[in-house]
Amino acid sequence: MHYLLAKSFSLYTVRNYVQPLKEFFSFVKWQQCKEPKIEECRDYLYFLCKRPDLKPSSIRVRFAALRSFFNFFYREKKINKESPFSQVMLPKPDRNLPRYLSLEQVQALLNAPQKKWEKEKEKGKKSRWNEWQWKRDQAWLETLYGAGLRVGELSSLKRKNFFPSDLALLVEGKRKKERYCILGEAATASLCSYLESCPFESEFLFVSSRGKPLTPRFFQLSLKEYLAIAGLDQSISPHKLRHTFATHLLEGGADLRSIQELLGHAHLSTTQIYTAVSAEHLKESYFRTHPRA
Repeated sequence: MHYLLAKSFSLYTVRNYVQPLKEFFSFVKWQQCKEPKIEECRDYLYFLCKRPDLKPSSIRVRFAALRSFFNFFYREKKINKESPFSQVMLPKPDRNLPRYLSLEQVQALLNAPQKKWEKEKEKGKKSRWNEWQWKRDQAWLETLYGAGLRVGELSSLKRKNFFPSDLALLVEGKRKKERYCILGEAATASLCSYLESCPFESEFLFVSSRGKPLTPRFFQLSLKEYLAIAGLDQSISPHKLRHTFATHLLEGGADLRSIQELLGHAHLSTTQIYTAVSAEHLKESYFRTHPRA
């Protein structure tokens, strides 16, 4: 864990690496510095494949963590042989396309904070909400969709890294890699309106009613509330807005390289999944509208 943190991996990545290690060690009753056997690796794979709650992609993530761990042990000369995990045939990765919202659904979601505020005003003094809070929620929703951010990136945004005149944000992504994200005029205007009304001075862009930085968990729970107000599926995660951002850009004519830079993907292959989403959209449009379809 300390090694990963020293390499600037996020807490989420560290957690995703540590959990599979604990599960495997418990499964094989592993002793420190013991070299894993190929039979143990296969037995563990069989055990995981029988679990109905695990998809092939989840199993592959677990084995990636185990491969990395034992390769590290080998490089550090704590075991004598290379890990046999690389010899295990894993299930093929999922080919599920990312879900995304339509433009109409996005607009309904972005209107939800104001709808909530209108109802809160009717409560009068019984309301626990102030005007700046709905402006804050309007702003972070606009920013999440308008810049295609990860929820962890959203929670760590700093005021000093918001440049309204440039319609841009400086974002700290995975492994502390910084990138500039472009904002639209709507998101920029929402952010400026929120900051003008916010009663707290904080280095963080989005804060709670106590002036503390908002957590990823806050954004996840608040999004569920606004999805319900908008009449949308509450299982939609903040990351689905990132998928929506990328898909809408591609359908609007943006090139993959630009989308890669905006999303902060290290490899273009990660971004290419959105070409399949766009192709599916074109196919649906064709069969829905062409007279000879």
